[in-house]
Amino acid sequence: MSNKLQVLTPQNSQIIFIDQQPQMAFGVQSIDRQTLKNNVVGLAKAARIFNIPTTITTVETDSFSGNTFPELLAVVPDNDILERTSMNSWDDQNVRDALAKNAANGRKKIVVAGLWTEVCNTTFALSCMNDTDYEIYMVADASGGTSVDAHKYAMDRMVQAGGGPGTRAQGLAGRGSGRARQESHAGGYTLGGGAYGG
Repeated sequence: MSNKLQVLTPQNSQIIFIDQQPQMAFGVQSIDRQTLKNNVVGLAKAARIFNIPTTITTVETDSFSGNTFPELLAVVPDNDILERTSMNSWDDQNVRDALAKNAANGRKKIVVAGLWTEVCNTTFALSCMNDTDYEIYMVADASGGTSVDAHKYAMDRMVQAGGGPGTRAQGLAGRGSGRARQESHAGGYTLGGGAYGG
């Protein structure tokens, strides 16, 4: 049975936020930018509630992209920010080490929310899947591309390679399944906008 038939749970997954930075967001045309930011923050809050390890990585903060969204940092204030010079997060040893540390504890399902879909998300996803047995789950509405087509075809490319597409609502629903912890489930429900953001 394929591992991809398993529901995402707090025990088998981790989250990476890639380049959630103002200048990167400024170029996004595939989704309303405020909606994008709301979804990113909602995903981070779900991770906090369910104690899911979170990695935040940024690119060229001082010279181009600006600091990570303060709304995201407010949710996970103790997280290290892994700064890079390469557009491909997988090229960075610190990023690989952070993901490997969590994967060693059974968290091989990596949920990705990043900017831009067609560059930073795609290169990371393809490289990661090529080099490891990790699974990639791309959160479409917590990621954004420089056009609707750029986002769509990048998502299609990652699905072709074996990545899993989804939305913030699906991520929350998966994490709440089983209802082992009723308070956490209720928290995820609230963050999802009453009906998982539907």
